Amino acid sequence: MSLIETVDLGLRLDGRDVLKGINLKIDRGEVFAVIGPTGAGKTTLLRLIDLLETPTSGRIYFDGADVTEAGRLRFEIRRRMAFVLQKPAVFNMSVYDNIAYGLRWRGRKRTDVKKRVNDVLELVNMAPYKNRNARTLSGGEAQRVAIARAIAIEPEVLLLDEPMANLDPLSAQKIEELIQNIFHQYKTTIIMSTHDLPQGRRLAHRIGVMMNGEIVQAGKAEEIFDRPLSRQVAEFVGVENIISGTVASKDGQVSTIKLNGQAIEAVAEYAIGEEVFACIRPEDVTLALTKMISSARNTLVGEITKMALSRALVQVEINCGFPLVVLVTKKSVEELNLKMGGQVYASFKASAVHVLRKQRTE
Repeated sequence: MSLIETVDLGLRLDGRDVLKGINLKIDRGEVFAVIGPTGAGKTTLLRLIDLLETPTSGRIYFDGADVTEAGRLRFEIRRRMAFVLQKPAVFNMSVYDNIAYGLRWRGRKRTDVKKRVNDVLELVNMAPYKNRNARTLSGGEAQRVAIARAIAIEPEVLLLDEPMANLDPLSAQKIEELIQNIFHQYKTTIIMSTHDLPQGRRLAHRIGVMMNGEIVQAGKAEEIFDRPLSRQVAEFVGVENIISGTVASKDGQVSTIKLNGQAIEAVAEYAIGEEVFACIRPEDVTLALTKMISSARNTLVGEITKMALSRALVQVEINCGFPLVVLVTKKSVEELNLKMGGQVYASFKASAVHVLRKQRTE
């Protein structure tokens, strides 16, 4: 049985559907990330799961019990969860007292509070700051205190709303490590929202993609990033090559797809004549100056039309009947002597092409 389940969950505010038909099952001891653009409804979903708001439609189940409506049970379930906001909220008191606050409110013994707070301070690497006023801390330090205060009460569910959104890279890395440590040490069920795709991929067991108030796809990270179900999801998760075409022929599981005068082979199950999108990740394409014999079933020749540095890699765009973006290392650029206007061969496997059926509205 899932620890948390939402069934057709919806919220309507000011005549607008903020959330629509949310169906999720989150298992005990799972890290689940909700990813999506700003304004997609991620924070609202977390607030509903935390029972801070009541949905206008649908149901919320916690450990099999319906907790949708207000009442004593709803209050008791809220005590089993903790919510950390995007902007860290700390009280105007010492770091120690911030973390102890929830324990004292629950009536825990003084000796128990002291031991628990000191244990948590060590976990979040804030022991040297225990006597500092929390309002004097940096953003990353304050976020660690907010998370520490949340986990001090040993919640069954920890909800994190964009926990690294306002932090510098080093502070964000420390919070990521803290989240991983919390999970490994306590096996806490963690539900987090983020618009940082690599972060969601690193931290979560499963991911739900939210757009316009709907979960448009949910599954393991590799399913979301490597096998998106729609062009909308493919674009959001960073598939840069999404090329319109038509299935021209089939040979078992391998289809030939016509793309603007070119033909490529892909593993796909769609019928001949269907209009599709061929999705090819830039990192799955190999470049060479001459046509090579390899296991790759697709080799296209084209002209380099654009080159740009992309972090530690170089993004190369090739016109091979359609624009094809490729990611290569700086060393490869030097070894191949890649230059604007130069001719190059691009190769990729049929299994590297993810094919989507084109919707009528696309």
